[in-house]
Amino acid sequence: MEAHTTSAAVLDELRRRPADRRRILFTGATVVTMDPGLGVIDGGDVLVEGDTITAVGRDLDAGDAVAVDATGTILTPGFVDTHRHAWETQLRRIMPDVDDLGGYVMATLASYATVYRPEDMYTGTRLAALTAIDSGITTLLDFSHNSRTREHSDAAIEALRDTGIRGVHASMGPHFGDWDRQWPGDLTRIKDQYFSSDDQLLTLRLATLATDEIAGPALTYGTGPARVAADLGIAVSVDAVFGASSSEAVLRWAEDGILSPDVTLIHATGLTPEAWKAMGETGTTVALAPTSDAQIGLETAIPAVDEALSAGIRPGLSIDVEVALASDMFSQMRALHAIQRMRAVNAAYGTDEQPSRITTHDVLDFATLQGARTNGLSGVTGSLTPGKKADLLVIEAEALNNMPLNDPIGTIVLGSDARNISAVLIDGEPRKWDGRVLDVDLTALRAQVHASREYVLNTPAA
Repeated sequence: MEAHTTSAAVLDELRRRPADRRRILFTGATVVTMDPGLGVIDGGDVLVEGDTITAVGRDLDAGDAVAVDATGTILTPGFVDTHRHAWETQLRRIMPDVDDLGGYVMATLASYATVYRPEDMYTGTRLAALTAIDSGITTLLDFSHNSRTREHSDAAIEALRDTGIRGVHASMGPHFGDWDRQWPGDLTRIKDQYFSSDDQLLTLRLATLATDEIAGPALTYGTGPARVAADLGIAVSVDAVFGASSSEAVLRWAEDGILSPDVTLIHATGLTPEAWKAMGETGTTVALAPTSDAQIGLETAIPAVDEALSAGIRPGLSIDVEVALASDMFSQMRALHAIQRMRAVNAAYGTDEQPSRITTHDVLDFATLQGARTNGLSGVTGSLTPGKKADLLVIEAEALNNMPLNDPIGTIVLGSDARNISAVLIDGEPRKWDGRVLDVDLTALRAQVHASREYVLNTPAA
């Protein structure tokens, strides 16, 4: 068993082996498992067989496995994004200083969205997924709320499939403009056509809004959409959960028996204590969007991590909209870590109280294991646990911006960025290697992205 680094030679050797019989042994790494029973293993090994992690420990004997010398690196689970509107990605940072939700809605959903063709859905979603992989996000929930036709939905799903990411397609009809009104009826066809297996990279969810204030009752969560999801056997993601009206809606949902661990509420800013109590008691999951809440100014503009933790909910994290925000999980972890600790110290300032501060371990947990749980995939991904799928990152711990390695979790959360991710495996398949996303013609992709952007920007809103 010859040792290698994440070089072209070892990649060639890996790819010569059939994927289902491929065996990879990462050796000598600092292994941040995010498994509460395994913790952090210094000088650890991780064995991947086919698409699955089969062993984690020290001095593993792996026979004829291809060995990857991971000395000087950190191995960690891939990040899990619990909510991103991927179709918008060719409009990145087009409104970096947007002042409020209304400004975003009118510019993006009431204007640009209305002219999107299926090919624009494909291009934006594919770009989002490839960027996610580059920055270490191995699971992406695409809250795809521009499904104007069945072809728009198909294009978004096919884009996720073609990148090899672990994708969650959360389907919703558009807010404004003309569309075929095929949602949610078309979900039956979508499930049969694309999600027939329980053991595949892609999963399906129903996406809705919390209230009818933005787009009317047709897209709002309630007993009707809940019944559709139950009949299909899929979970639900609810966006725009803000303030008093959403708090009242949460209490109605609890009364109607349609809150559960299969329901994810997104943002959850400015909710009442009564709403949080109902969410906690029903096991409802929460997807925070730290930079979105703070930068755009959604309701209180404060990510609701303290409220979630007080209700017994450990939230997942998400990117939201790249039209105004950063596209990586490092930004979300750092923003949440800084904002929560600032609030905790500020609240205790001038008193004898001790601030209740979250840690770097907390935010990494939110970005991995809790994100997987929020997406309904806790048994599949989110930790380096034997039996789970091999979704993992190799992070250069002795790079210029990280050396010397003192605290591995602190290094991931506060020191690292996409340039430090030398390798990404998803379902055991290398998707980034030697610092480069694989199987992507960047010249062709760039041409497609620019052409799509020009079409969207120069076509009058429908």
